[in-house]
Formats: sequence, structure tokens, C-alpha cells
Amino acid sequence: MAVLEQPGTTDHPNTPPPDWHPRTDPDPLLPERAPYRVLGTPTASRLDPALLRRLYAELVRGRRYNRQATALTQQGRLAVYPSSTGQEACQIAAALALDPQDWLFPSYRDTLAVVARGVEPLEALTLLRGDWHNGYDPHIHRVAPLCTPLATQLPHAVGLAHAARLKGDDTVALALVGDGGTSEGDFHEALNFAAVWQAPVVFLVQNNGFAISVPLEKQSAAPSFAHKAVGYGMPGRLVDGNDAPAVYEVLIEALRRARSGGGPTLIEAVTYRIDAHTNADDATRYREQAEVERWRAHDPIALLERELRDRTLIDDEGIREAEAAAEAMAAKLRDEMNTDPVLDPMELFEHVYAERTTQLAEQAAQLSAELDAEEEGSPYPESQER
Repeated sequence: MAVLEQPGTTDHPNTPPPDWHPRTDPDPLLPERAPYRVLGTPTASRLDPALLRRLYAELVRGRRYNRQATALTQQGRLAVYPSSTGQEACQIAAALALDPQDWLFPSYRDTLAVVARGVEPLEALTLLRGDWHNGYDPHIHRVAPLCTPLATQLPHAVGLAHAARLKGDDTVALALVGDGGTSEGDFHEALNFAAVWQAPVVFLVQNNGFAISVPLEKQSAAPSFAHKAVGYGMPGRLVDGNDAPAVYEVLIEALRRARSGGGPTLIEAVTYRIDAHTNADDATRYREQAEVERWRAHDPIALLERELRDRTLIDDEGIREAEAAAEAMAAKLRDEMNTDPVLDPMELFEHVYAERTTQLAEQAAQLSAELDAEEEGSPYPESQER
């Protein structure tokens, strides 16, 4: 194959022109060679005791929330629940790292982050229960609706962050996504626009090992997901996703950078999904139990509890208090879920568009006629009777 000569050069034909240079030095953008850790290292002694206790209490509550929601699916009270047991540290750290004016953009597995951000536990399950489009007011909590399509929340986060910067608001968007979501086009588009616009947004990839049944090695050949940041011109960070203080520190640094005009950051938190993908999944078909047990030994609650005990920041009584508070939350959630909500089918057409489209208006009119006919004792409106 013929190779075209570079204009103005006398060296090897593939030598760049004399005035070519990288637009960005890639070295400062590269992530750590190994996931950043705090717990079990000499630097752990500098951690704030109050922060550690709060992280622990939220982790215990999150674990109990996962167990209770999973039980509710088995009882038929929930349609589906994607458990995050084993990766609670990522979600709790994400919620606690945000300032009140910031926005959280969760995926469908991030109910713990939503609850830790202040949403009522019952409201966080409304979508998964099938009752409503969303169970909480996003503007009150600064939490976008739980997102079931993969990665579509990422461009939304970039758009909000870019708009906030244009308005001069002191707002940062934090977008959560799983490793499977990084294979979607929305992931590429979001990171590309975020870097070009230098939008105040942080992307947290929770790499839990599997996109449903597809293991990591079949999703990406990159050294890590964090390395993908270099291709977009933003820093990448690699962190132990089961080390709650480490995730918190990395997020705080990235959020401060975004808030000060430094642009976006891509963070990969290496963690593991202990439970199945959802209650409809059989994880034994694609992974060995020995692998699950290895990750159980790296449990985020156990890691943090060991640190607290070693520094005499918690005792048996403190642990019982955290567990009792989590149990009270679970009991309240059970009681609320056992009460069937009163639903109006016509509300299906609310909050879809600012102005109802012609098609929606026709559908609403048809449903209204059917409901009226049912009240009158006929299964169909007269025009549809057979």
C-alpha cells in the first residue's frame, strides 16, 4: 500500500508535521495504576471520625434497605428490584459528597444514593413498584428520576451542568452509571460534550463486574474504564469501590475541581454485585460462587467497621444502634408497602410533555371513554362494542 508523504517533511512518511503537538498532555489525565485505598493504610488515621460514623450508619441502612426491597419482590409487593448489596459504599459516598445545590443523576440500581440524598425510602421504590413515572419531586431533592434505559441519564447530567455554568450557578452534576452503561453511545456523547464544554459534571462508573451476565473482559479491552477519560481530555481516577472513605475523598476532589471551573472527571469505582442482577436473574448461570465469596471477604461494611473498632470510634452498642435504626426504616417501609395506593389511570398522561401532543390527547380521550363505560357497566364505549 502506498503511503502519502507528509507535506514539508523529509523524515519517515508517518512523521507528524513540524508544527503538530498534542493539544493536551495525557500524563496528568491518567488514572492510578491500582485502585486508590484509604482503609487499612497509614493514611486512614487522618480520617474524620464523624464522617466515618455517618458513612457506617448509612452503609448499614443501605444494606438493610437492599434486603428489605428484595424481600418485597418475593412477596409480590415490588415488580422488580436491582439490589446493590456489596456496592453500597459507592452510592452512599456519592450522596454524602454532594452539596445541597448539586444534582444527582442515578441509574436504576442507585436507590441507596437516592435515599441517602434525602428521598423517602418508599418514594424511591415507586417506579420499581410500577405505580408512577417517579415517586419524588426531582427539583425538591435535586435528584433526577431513576433511569432504567442504560446511560441516558449521562447526557442529561451534562446538559444540566452546562446550563448551570452558563447561568453562573454554583452547581455540579454527579452522574452514576454501571460498567455495562459505558458500552452505550450515550456514555461517549456525554463525556465528549462534557470535556469540550468543560462542564461541571462528575461521572462515577460503578464497575461491579457484570453487565447482567456479560463479564468485564467481554465489554472492554481498555486497561480500566478510568483510562477512557484520556481519550476525551479529562482526568481519570481509579478507586476501590468498597472503601467508602476512599470513594468519598476521590469524589470530593472531583466535585471541587468541577466547581472551580476545572471541568469533568471520570471515576471508576471497582466493586462487586453480590446479589443477582435483579430478582428475575439467576447469577449462578454465569459466575462461580467462589468468586462471590472472595468479594464477600472485601465487604464495605466490614472494612469500615474494622477501622472504627481499631480506632475505638465504635463499640458493640454503637453497632446495635446503627442496626436498630436500619431495622426501624425497614419496618416503616414494609408497613407503607402493604398499603395499596389509590391510582388514577388518567395520570398516565401527566408530566410527559409540557404541552400534550395530539397522539397523547387521543389516547387520553380513548382511555377516559373506556373508564366511563366501565363505570356504567359496559366493558367498552358504544363505538367499540362488539
